[in-house]
Amino acid sequence: MGRNSVSPEIASPTEDNNGDLSFRANHERSLFKRAHPPQLDNQHDRTKSSDRHVRGGAGGNRPSQHQQYCHNRRKAFQFRGRSMIYFLILLAVFGFALATMVLQSSVTSMVFRQGNEGGGGRRGWISEGLKFGSSLKFVASRRFFDEEGRLDRLRKVARVAVRPPRLALVLGNTKKNPQSLMLFTVVKNLQLLGYRIKLYAVEDGEARTIWEQIGGQVSILNPEKYGHLDWSLFEGVIADSIEAKEVISSLMQEPFCSIPLIWIIQEDALAKRILLYKKMGWEHLITHWRRAFSRADVVVFPDFSLPMLYSDLDDGNFFVIPGSPIDVWAAESYVKIHSKHNMRKKNGYGPDDFLVVVVGSSLFFNELSWDYAVAMHTIGPLLIKYAKRRDVDGSFKFIFLCGNSTDGYTDVLQEVATRLRVIPDSLRHYGMNSDVNGVLFMADIVLYGSSQEEQSFPPLLVRAMSFGIPIIAPDLPVMQKHLKHGVHGMVFSEHNPDDLLQAFSLLVSRDGKLSKYATTVGSSGKRLAKNFLASECISGYAKLIENLVHFPSDASLPSPITQIQQQHGWEWNAFRIGTALREGGMMSTDENDTITQRTSIIYSLEDVFNNLKYSRNISEESSGDELDPFSAEDWDAVEGIESFQEFERQEMEQLEERMDKNPGNWDEIYRNARKSEKLRFEANERDEGELERTGQPVCIYEIYSGAGTWPFLHHGSLYRGLSLSTRSTRLSSDDIDAVSRLPFLNNSYYRDLLCEIGGMFSIAYKVDDIHKRPWIGFQSWQASGRKVSLSHEAEGVLEGTIQRETKGDVMYFWTRLDMDTGVTESNDLLTFWSMCDILNGGQCRSAFENTFRHMYALPLSVEALPPMPEDGGHWSALHSWVMPTSSFLEFMMFSRIFVDSLNTLHGNTSKPACLLGLSQLEKKHCYCRILDLLVNVWAYHSAQRMVYMDPHTGLLQEQHPIERRKGFMWVKYFNSTLLKNMDEDLAEAADDGNNVQGNAWLWPLTGEVHWQGVYEREREERYRLKMDKKRKTKEKLLERMKYGYKQKSLGR
Repeated sequence: MGRNSVSPEIASPTEDNNGDLSFRANHERSLFKRAHPPQLDNQHDRTKSSDRHVRGGAGGNRPSQHQQYCHNRRKAFQFRGRSMIYFLILLAVFGFALATMVLQSSVTSMVFRQGNEGGGGRRGWISEGLKFGSSLKFVASRRFFDEEGRLDRLRKVARVAVRPPRLALVLGNTKKNPQSLMLFTVVKNLQLLGYRIKLYAVEDGEARTIWEQIGGQVSILNPEKYGHLDWSLFEGVIADSIEAKEVISSLMQEPFCSIPLIWIIQEDALAKRILLYKKMGWEHLITHWRRAFSRADVVVFPDFSLPMLYSDLDDGNFFVIPGSPIDVWAAESYVKIHSKHNMRKKNGYGPDDFLVVVVGSSLFFNELSWDYAVAMHTIGPLLIKYAKRRDVDGSFKFIFLCGNSTDGYTDVLQEVATRLRVIPDSLRHYGMNSDVNGVLFMADIVLYGSSQEEQSFPPLLVRAMSFGIPIIAPDLPVMQKHLKHGVHGMVFSEHNPDDLLQAFSLLVSRDGKLSKYATTVGSSGKRLAKNFLASECISGYAKLIENLVHFPSDASLPSPITQIQQQHGWEWNAFRIGTALREGGMMSTDENDTITQRTSIIYSLEDVFNNLKYSRNISEESSGDELDPFSAEDWDAVEGIESFQEFERQEMEQLEERMDKNPGNWDEIYRNARKSEKLRFEANERDEGELERTGQPVCIYEIYSGAGTWPFLHHGSLYRGLSLSTRSTRLSSDDIDAVSRLPFLNNSYYRDLLCEIGGMFSIAYKVDDIHKRPWIGFQSWQASGRKVSLSHEAEGVLEGTIQRETKGDVMYFWTRLDMDTGVTESNDLLTFWSMCDILNGGQCRSAFENTFRHMYALPLSVEALPPMPEDGGHWSALHSWVMPTSSFLEFMMFSRIFVDSLNTLHGNTSKPACLLGLSQLEKKHCYCRILDLLVNVWAYHSAQRMVYMDPHTGLLQEQHPIERRKGFMWVKYFNSTLLKNMDEDLAEAADDGNNVQGNAWLWPLTGEVHWQGVYEREREERYRLKMDKKRKTKEKLLERMKYGYKQKSLGR
């Protein structure tokens, strides 16, 4: 709005049918016209109109024309003086309203600029949908606390936990700043609830030693380490700052996509760059950031303005947990290097001047500035009483903190004050781009003048309270929630000038100074602001994690949030500020109270994307803008010459075909044939590992699923990859695609249900096609992620041991069960079955017993749970072992029958429910944990030697010696002959089409279906093909004998 635009006058607060304030527009006159010297004949009407608009109500009695004339003749001089006072009030309010209309600060511009420009974005309709008197609020797109009391119900279920829940915290930096203080406080209280936090940092800093006090060693990450982190070790990941974006990229690949991720954004640097991207048309960068934001399950902001700034990246996962010590940090830092006296002197104020700073809402609207001005009319009586007051030592100064200091509104206010004969400099304007801390610091009272309802407590008031300044605020809901009237500040009734005047008078003494009561209120407010919203912030994050994270069966549940609700407050003792602060090193805060700094990841991505785009544009411009040096006739001549040369070449080829040629000797022909075979092989050549594996006695297949596991896989002659998904197979290696060998694994339900054992089934299916070595081994990718894979020294020991000991049934394993769970200290207290129960929701024994009984058709009177010793030995985990190939096939035969029986008992229902897990992730991978331990039961009861190998040193140690197993092994159930007979019976039933297990019979899908009948049918088929070949050969010979041999003519 310009200076000469039409301005509505503020009417007295009359109630309409909806209880809202009513307004009247004056289109013929503006307040600026009233500031100019009026003509004598128009002055009479103007004074009447002004007086009526300020004092008269909608239902007041209108005096007659004669009464008005006589009254004005008697009171002309007094009435004109009173009108000037009212003019002062209205013009001061209008000046402030005019200043607010140009508040195109970062909040206003970012929220509404798209709508004003008419572009198609997410914000255009927000600005257009706002009506006069409405407010702007952030509302989360979905609820993150849907399951109220979920953890309370889980606490009632008995569980034997062996470890605390684990969380990973990725720090964007380790600097000493208010963002780190907030996060440090939250993490410390999460530890009190029972969480174990593993700390990672993208950048090292001075606060690293502070973080190590609560989280142990902080791992500093570099780009080479981003892909080598096994996020499956944690129940959830918390990322702080935009700088953690590259680490989040590693969580966007399988199998880490299902790990809950909380991304905390406390800076607005990217939001400001998004506006530039849209202006420059860099949609690729916006899409890139939107994809990163969409990976997070929840993007958490510390205030309600930031999610509106980032609305272009909103994927429905934005959430706000209010609370940050940034305002207190800024105030305390400012006080340590500035003095109130010097600040007043620097800005031209005397020590006896009484400064009242008027602040407004943190959100301003382009179309709704008059709504803000209406709220400011409440201070009218306050200005009447104090604005013209002039004392000997000092005077009252009203400072309006809003807008930008470079827009000239200070001159506007001074011009209005001069024309209305108001005390010079009684009204002054400071912009939000000036020293906001200094303006608040030198104030005596801070008045919140806006009537806009905010979702969170205004940050400028928190900062003023941190300076010890008493504040006055209207009785908005957010004010009443956090402020106690007369204790932390003064709260007055909204749109009640008398109540405001009374509250103000309590803070001012008779001599125009702050009263003792005001000092007490300021001190109480400062204590409140010191740890403002700290308890709510801690509880908010604890509640969010409880509802977002699913706790596995072996993890303990966190303590109730009520345990820390009494322990509130930011950890100021850990983050001491002030001893080393210098003015040059002070942080700078913008109007949104966020740290302004050049974020490296933002600008590095801009450089990368823009360099690619620049190179592409250069190539396009060079190909399209260069002048063609040849004419159309020249190009026609070139095409004629090329066509003539092509005709001559084809004619020469036809002549050569009709001429007799010497084929050469057989040696040359043989060399050419071998050369062509070599070239054909090189076209489909596998990696060097395939050649190196020739002659090796063993091959270890590394089972993986997803591109996120590639950095954990090995290369060389000893290893070969086994992918559970076709899309995630490495392109530059000869990895085996399990889906192509067993098509049922293409079904994600079965693939998730069986996990690594499904890949083993694919290897066992027609094993001679891919594996022709006497030994075979497997290793999960998680072994590398958990630092328990074989070292080079251990690999050498394993190969040497296998070559020396070629006889006997033995299984070498190098990942222990206690190493997998991370509970090495309690290994002696946990037996095999107790650990299995812990990992499977307490249902392992019952599930195994029922499956074993169904598998062998045992009666209820017979014990069906195979006994496992309690000798303190080690057990295999993570499918990391090596055994003879013949033993492996026998184990696969047993596993297929076991899995089929297990699935029959648990999955062959209308609504299959997993009883072997408590969390959603465990239920998704229902059979994985019990199948991971199945090899131990089979190896123990089938009299296999079990040898543990230290993965780092290669030291061998036999576990559960066979001599001690006598009398405990159930050899009759694990006999290879019995298993083969059971396998043939199932194969015969499947071959005959008899579905013995109902609708979902899993056994035929998991491998070969082979029995004697299949063998005889295949033999008959081979014999039939052989006889057909003989018949055709005989018929061909008879035809030649009858008609002779005829050669086709050459050249036709």
